[in-house]
Amino acid sequence: MHSNKFSSSLNRRSILKALGLGTASGILGIAGGIPSLKAAGIENKVHNAGLPPLKIKSVKAIGTAPQGANLVVVKVETTEPGLYGLGCATFTQRAEAVVSAINNYMGDFCIGKDVDNIEDMWQSFFVSSYWRNGPVLNNALSGLDQALWDIKGKRANMPVYQLLGGKSRFAVDCYAHADGKSPEEVSDNVQKYIDEGFQYVRIQQGGYGSLYLAQKPDFKDAGFGIPSDDFMDENAYLQAVPKMFKEVRKRCGESIELLHDTHERVQPMNMINMCKRLEEYNPYWIEDPVTPENMDWFKQLRASTTVPFAMGELFNNQNEFVGYMADHSFDYIRCHLSQIGGITPAMKVARLGEFFNVKSGWHGPGDVSPVGHAAQCHIDLAIWNFGVQESIQFSDKLIEVFPGTPVLKKGYLYVNEVPGLGVDIDEKMAAKYPINNKAGHWTIRKRDGTIIRP
Repeated sequence: MHSNKFSSSLNRRSILKALGLGTASGILGIAGGIPSLKAAGIENKVHNAGLPPLKIKSVKAIGTAPQGANLVVVKVETTEPGLYGLGCATFTQRAEAVVSAINNYMGDFCIGKDVDNIEDMWQSFFVSSYWRNGPVLNNALSGLDQALWDIKGKRANMPVYQLLGGKSRFAVDCYAHADGKSPEEVSDNVQKYIDEGFQYVRIQQGGYGSLYLAQKPDFKDAGFGIPSDDFMDENAYLQAVPKMFKEVRKRCGESIELLHDTHERVQPMNMINMCKRLEEYNPYWIEDPVTPENMDWFKQLRASTTVPFAMGELFNNQNEFVGYMADHSFDYIRCHLSQIGGITPAMKVARLGEFFNVKSGWHGPGDVSPVGHAAQCHIDLAIWNFGVQESIQFSDKLIEVFPGTPVLKKGYLYVNEVPGLGVDIDEKMAAKYPINNKAGHWTIRKRDGTIIRP
């Protein structure tokens, strides 16, 4: 027993001496380079045991619209046969511009580079065009970034959430969308989602801004704008929202978490007054209370109401979140993942939010591909400061094009528990649903024709 202890002690001293710790000669040895463990009689059996170098072989954009919205996915192929990654690059309103950026510029930038160096790749692509922070190039960058994380997970034989720190929860809690043309209809739809197991429901009455309530658009009578331009009556909307909340609370109870999206269409002072009326109905969040151009109003918003806010859907850069989170301006990170460049910057924003008790609430509508939804879910599983995740109903067509799409069950999203992001693409099926050049319709006017920023 004593001899074994002595032998172990001697061996430890030999190792420390060989490593040059605690002696002048050791310090000099470190200055000349760290000595091998062989000097202590120990073989370094893990030397060069890492993954072999792997390069990017090709990169391309895949556009598809199986559920109506234009979706863009980046496919990165590697020098290892059969190993590739997918990433969401969807900017649905300018999908063809993103496809062009990927197919005409990205290959020259990244072919031949090491797939493992994600941070370096992100930083270098971000500045490679010099002009930056635009949604087209950020979405292209997101596609590349998510695809590289997908590849890293496959190489490591782990789901991406494991690479981000492992699970903080068993699944991803989601909110559903309940709409209707009356408070009673909205309440009925909320109850349906409650019966399906949802704990969170976003409520809208006739879509964003309740456009159906608007009457007599004078600008149309005057021939101003074009016939398809929408009209919003801000006052009618402001009166409708508190009535909607009141009815839903009355009929569906206090347990269900209720969210609402103003979509930046209300003037700041009017937003303050409406939110004060909503306080008694305890909303989980009010989303996008002001436009990005009116962010300085958050100081007065915070001072005037206790309603929680979600903000950031139109932010293009991860740095836009920093000051507002430090000031506790809003409570939830309402961020379009591909808009800011993918998983890499989103994790930085999420980690920063933890220090200021700001939770996640990633933007997850129908114009995010299943690859993008999966990327968000992997982050949701890993971070501590998760709030709630927006969800959609994935159609059979979408699932057919994207095998491995996350599964929505009883209000929770579950990722495909395989290495990487877990979502693949059937390129032949995707080609059956080509994208189009329809730019989207976001032209909304006041009664006199003045543009409302959505």
